[in-house]
This record gives sequence, C-alpha cells and structure tokens, in this order.
Amino acid sequence: MSRRTIKQIGRQSGWALAVAALAACTSPGLSGRGDNPYAPTGVKRGQDSVDGLIVGHRLMAAGEYELALKSYLRSASDHGMTVDVLSALGSANLMLGRLGQAEKILRRATEVDETFPAAWNNLGVVLMEQGQIGEAARVFRLAFALDSGQSAEIRENLRLALAKLENPGYVAEDNDNFALVRRGSGDYRLLPTP
Repeated sequence: MSRRTIKQIGRQSGWALAVAALAACTSPGLSGRGDNPYAPTGVKRGQDSVDGLIVGHRLMAAGEYELALKSYLRSASDHGMTVDVLSALGSANLMLGRLGQAEKILRRATEVDETFPAAWNNLGVVLMEQGQIGEAARVFRLAFALDSGQSAEIRENLRLALAKLENPGYVAEDNDNFALVRRGSGDYRLLPTP
C-alpha cells in the first residue's frame, strides 16, 4: 500500500467517527430530550416549574425586594390573585416603601380571605408606618385573635401598637421594630427609618 492510500483510509475513519459521535449526541438516551436537538426555549410552566412564591420569599429574605416583587407577579400569573400572592405582593411593596400600594393590596388580601392572620398583620404594619395607630391596633388585635396568639411576631406587634395608642409619645427600647409575617417558615422585619 502506498502512503496516499493509508491517508485516505485514515480520513475516512475520522469522518466515520465524527458522524457516529454526532449521532450519539442526538440519541434519546444521551440528550434526554427525545428527538429535539435544540436547547429548550421559553419559561417552564406547570407542575414541574419552581413556585414563584417560594422564589419570592427567598429573595425577600435576601433583601432583593424588587426581584421578589417580580417573582410574586409571575406567581400571580400561575396561581391567580390568591390571598398568599396578594399578601406577598403587599409585603414586597411595603419593603420598597410603596405604602399606598401595599395598603391597597393587603386590604384586598383581607377581603379575599378574612381569616388569614398574616395579611391582617402586614396591613397593621403598613398602617403603623402611615401613623394610623388606632386602626393598626384594631387590625393587630384581629390578626392576634385569628392566629390564636401563636405567632410571637403578631403578639409583639400588638403590644407595640397598644403601647403607642395608650401613650402617643411612647418610644420603645428597640425602636418599634414591627415584623412582617408570611405563611411558611421565616419572617421579615421592618425597621423604621431613623
């Protein structure tokens, strides 16, 4: 055999290996996508997608309130305007300093489910921030009753609101730290501006 024949056979073997490798990449066993060789497109929705509320709660805990708000809005498109979604949207707006929007959304949440203590508590926090102490105390009492006194955050918020109501000049030792409450684990703390 001449050198030229050996090179041609080698080249043909190289092409055969390349074609075999590409065929293996598109087989269902390796790619997991069946016969579609392209990357997935769009946003994954449905039962297997990540819940926007969970993502939003994690973003809130990380102090990323604007991103949390966007995540809650995506969750609203998946679940509708449930009391959980409305309460989360209200809390995000509160943390962003949008008190008027937060109040509207949290009032709507309490209309959707009058027995949801977290929405009532968070509405109370908004009212306290707006200086509406009397209504905030009433709202905190309702949240405390609906929660059966189980939440330490709601109990502390009620205590602070009642102290301010009885003595408008009252200044708490801890600068009136009102706590936002959400369904699930964890909590948010709202710290007043100095």
